Amino acid sequence: MNIKPFVAIAASTSAALIIGLGIGRFVLAPDTGHDHAAEEAESADRSATADPSIWTCSMHPQIQQPEPGKCPICGMALIPLEKDAGADDGPRVMSMSKSSKALAEIQTTAVQRGFPTTEVRLVGKLAYDETKEKSLTARFPARIDELFVNYTGIGVKQGEHLAKVYSPELLTAQRELLTSYRSDPASSVTAAAREKLRLWDLLPDQIDAIIESGQAKDHFILRAPIGGVVVSKKVNVGDYVKTGESLFRIVDLDELWLYLDAYESDLAWLRYGQDVAFTVEAFPGETFHGQIAFIEPEVDGMTRTVQVRVNVPNEDRRLKPGMFVKGLVEAQLADGGMVYAPEFAGKWISPMHPEIVKDSPGECDICGMDLVPAQELGYVRDEEEEAPLYVPASAVMRTGKRAVVYIEKPDAERPTYEGREIALGPRAGDHFLVAAGLDEGERVVTKGAFKIDSALQIQAKPSMMNPQGGGPTPGHNHGGSPAQGSEDHSGHQMSALEIAPEQASQLVGNYLDMQAALAGDDLDGAKAAAKAMMESTGHSGDLPALLHNMLAVEGLDALRKPHFETLSNAMIAAAKSDPNAFEQSLTVMHCPMVYPDRGADWLQGGEPLQNPYFGAMMLSCGEVKETIEANSGAHQGHDH
Repeated sequence: MNIKPFVAIAASTSAALIIGLGIGRFVLAPDTGHDHAAEEAESADRSATADPSIWTCSMHPQIQQPEPGKCPICGMALIPLEKDAGADDGPRVMSMSKSSKALAEIQTTAVQRGFPTTEVRLVGKLAYDETKEKSLTARFPARIDELFVNYTGIGVKQGEHLAKVYSPELLTAQRELLTSYRSDPASSVTAAAREKLRLWDLLPDQIDAIIESGQAKDHFILRAPIGGVVVSKKVNVGDYVKTGESLFRIVDLDELWLYLDAYESDLAWLRYGQDVAFTVEAFPGETFHGQIAFIEPEVDGMTRTVQVRVNVPNEDRRLKPGMFVKGLVEAQLADGGMVYAPEFAGKWISPMHPEIVKDSPGECDICGMDLVPAQELGYVRDEEEEAPLYVPASAVMRTGKRAVVYIEKPDAERPTYEGREIALGPRAGDHFLVAAGLDEGERVVTKGAFKIDSALQIQAKPSMMNPQGGGPTPGHNHGGSPAQGSEDHSGHQMSALEIAPEQASQLVGNYLDMQAALAGDDLDGAKAAAKAMMESTGHSGDLPALLHNMLAVEGLDALRKPHFETLSNAMIAAAKSDPNAFEQSLTVMHCPMVYPDRGADWLQGGEPLQNPYFGAMMLSCGEVKETIEANSGAHQGHDH
């Protein structure tokens, strides 16, 4: 079986190792344009160039031959092994000539201190504000003689008529009030009679009208205690109701609650009082706003999400409960998990109504609770002391739990780079916050880091792919099949996942969308495909559990390994067991670089090969393993 040559990768790797015009011509194809900077640097280094005596494979450094040729393992063209002068500066140090640096197109960026902005996208649904609901219950036995509100959904104002009722108990209570009032208007008996009627939901003006008329009325008008919409009607004309029975439920829609589902990885960016911008399908192009008022204290065991509640003003009542919402929170994270929000610096906020913000201590104008300092809710106040370190995401090479960057060593005679493991904080857009391992002002490699890492592998030095060093990266089984079980980045054995062919045929479109998104380094697109799968799978079972885990990860690497591999193995097994269940032919691809001991497989709808485990870093790394023809079974061994 022949393997697709990784020309681009070999060229990039050799560029970081090879000095001299003759070697550069061997590795790099001629171009119609001229890189004058590279030519000048190459000319300056030409005197240091020596004829190569050993030829090796960029993918299998253990292969070393005295003359050019092809790798006996993968068939790639061998490249000359020629160490740059000064390369032995340390176990994780790579020194190169200026021409090698120009050919490798290495770029660096300074480590900075500041507040990078990230966007957290959430989805959810509008609902009633539970504090604005009012249930009208029978405070005394009565008969419903007339309904003024005879269907749900009608809007009412405070004090408007709801129903006319007859009640002997109410008639008796009115007579008690009139008798005591005629005797002594200021007596305690009169006050008690008034209070009894008030507790029976009679409004003050209704009680005054009874006294002014001097007559007890046999019928009584029930009025709306608040303005809003009647969302529940429990009685009909002629019904007899007992004390405590529900009559109506009224909701004030001038303010709504928005419930959003946040993944665990989103929680670092969410704080009480934050502004949330959101859109609804009913008003395309229009953005509404609310404030986070509550974050659930526990994670839902089924969805692995945390519910976030947002207070939304709705005076014009355009927004309706039940509408689906797409929300956006923009946040800047500071050290210690605090959110940098200068608008809250030195402010005091109501712990129940985040819209109440004051410059000094006091009480909430709505609920009367004491205001709390903004820093107690997770906001920073001092910009200079709280600004974290951050680096571009392109500078970070991650594998499993390890994160490696390459640092440009200052004041070196030759371009010199040193690998360093760092501790990462959350990702903020195109940047990572750095918890430990870097200092402000150090320059990290943002372009060409993988070429440096490959060069260290060839020199048998510690690298991201081979952290121990001391020898070549373990050989890759280009032609073998992956293990039935697989291990995650912690080394734990993963349980096998089984998908029925019929179900796999329904999911294959979303699976291919996920594969394409991962190949394009599109985390949001991959998660969108996982969400689309759950519309078919539901939320219970091994497959939905895997999809939930995919949706909970914070980065591409965590989604790719082991979750996407687990899904891919199950989809491949389903397609092989019953090709007739699928409407399209599928191609099984294999990359030996995913795991050093076995590689990993995935499905595509066809060629060209697009590697979902590495994306742009090694997009074409891999080979066509086999084709599963729809309605005809699997055909092995298609060579390319």
